[in-house]
Amino acid sequence: MEKRVPVSVVFERNFRATTKIVVNQGGSRSGKTYSILQLLILVKAFEERNQVFSIVRKSMPALRATAMRDFFDILRTHDLYDQRNHNKTENTYMLNDNLVEFMSLDQPQKKRGAKRTYLFLNEANELSLEDWIQLSMRTEKQIFIDYNPSMDEHWIYELVIPREDCTFIHSTYLDNIQFLPEEVVKEIENLKSVDENYWRIYGMGEIGQIRGLVFTNWEVTETFPENCDWVSYGMDFGFTNDPTVIVKVGMQGGDIWADELVYSRGMTTHDILQALPEQGIRKGDEIVADNHPQNIYEIRKEGYNVRPTFKGPNSIITGIDILKRFRIKVTKRSLNLIRELKNYKWKEDSLGNASNQPVDKFNHAIDALRYVAMDRKLAERRMVRVRKV
Repeated sequence: MEKRVPVSVVFERNFRATTKIVVNQGGSRSGKTYSILQLLILVKAFEERNQVFSIVRKSMPALRATAMRDFFDILRTHDLYDQRNHNKTENTYMLNDNLVEFMSLDQPQKKRGAKRTYLFLNEANELSLEDWIQLSMRTEKQIFIDYNPSMDEHWIYELVIPREDCTFIHSTYLDNIQFLPEEVVKEIENLKSVDENYWRIYGMGEIGQIRGLVFTNWEVTETFPENCDWVSYGMDFGFTNDPTVIVKVGMQGGDIWADELVYSRGMTTHDILQALPEQGIRKGDEIVADNHPQNIYEIRKEGYNVRPTFKGPNSIITGIDILKRFRIKVTKRSLNLIRELKNYKWKEDSLGNASNQPVDKFNHAIDALRYVAMDRKLAERRMVRVRKV
C-alpha cells in the first residue's frame, strides 16, 4: 500500500538529480535540509539494503539541533521510528537494514573512517577543504550538500559547483512556503527592511558580502584554556523563534575566551536546568543572564548562582565597546557564535554609511558573551570605588 507524502519542489529537484554531487544553496527555511532527509529516508533507504548513510556536520551540538532532529521527526511522522534500532551512544540508526550514522568532525579521525554509500553534508560551508576531500573520497554513490551562502569565497563555489558531475539547486523560502507558518514568512521578509545583504543571503539564498561588521577582533582557537583568571557563564533566553544560549567565558593572558555550550530553540526552564549540570556548570558558578525575572527566579530557586545582566538605554553599545577592547578567542566548536560574529553588523543609512547601532540579528550568542563582559567591567568599577573609600 502506497502512502502519499507531501513534499516541496526542493525535494522534487533533489529526487531528479542523478549526478554524484547535489549542491543545495538556499536561504533560510527553504526546506533544503528537510527535503534531503526525506529523500534519504523515504526513497534511498527503501530502494537499497545493507548500505551506509552518513549525515555530517562540523559539531555534534549543531548536528543534534538541526539535521538529527529533523531526521527523527520524519521517522516519527511516518511511523518508522523504532527505539530498538536507535543506538544513542553511537549516534546511529538502522533503517530498513541500512546503517544511518550521524557524524561530527570535532574529532579529526572521524572523517577518515570507513567507506559509505551516501553522504549528506549539512551546512557544508562550515567544513574545510580537507574535510571535504576526506569525506568525499570515501563516498561510493551520491553526496548531498546544503548551506546558506553567507561567505563570498568558499571551496564549494570554486571546486565543487563547477564539476561536470554536480547538480546545483538554488532555493528560497518561497519554494517551501506552503509548509511555513505565516509568522516565519513575515520574519524572513522583514529582512528586506532590516538589511539588504541579509535579505540577499538569508531571504533569497544568494551569495552576499557582509559589510560593516561589528567585531573583527576575534579568532578561532582549538580549546578553552584550563587555567583562567576568571570564568563566568553568559545565558540568553529564547524559545520559539530565538534560541536559548549558554556561553562559557573566561579571561586568560589579557584575552577573552568563549566556548559555546548550548544553542537551542524550544528550551523550557526545566530543559535549561537539565542542561546546566550536563555542561559542567556547578551551582556556585557565576551565571549572568538576560533580564527575564521569571526564568532567573526559577533557576535561582534550584540553587544556581544566576543574576540578571545590566540593562540600560546604552547597554548594547556599552557591551560592544567593552568586548572590542580585547582579543576574543572562540573555540572551533562554537559554530553558532562564529556564524554570528561573521554576520553581526552595524545598521546602514540610505547611502550605505554605517551607523552606531547594530542590526538586531545574529546576536544571541554574542549577547550572552556581552552580558559577562559588562558584568565583569561593572565589578571592576565597584572594586575601584571600594578601594577609594
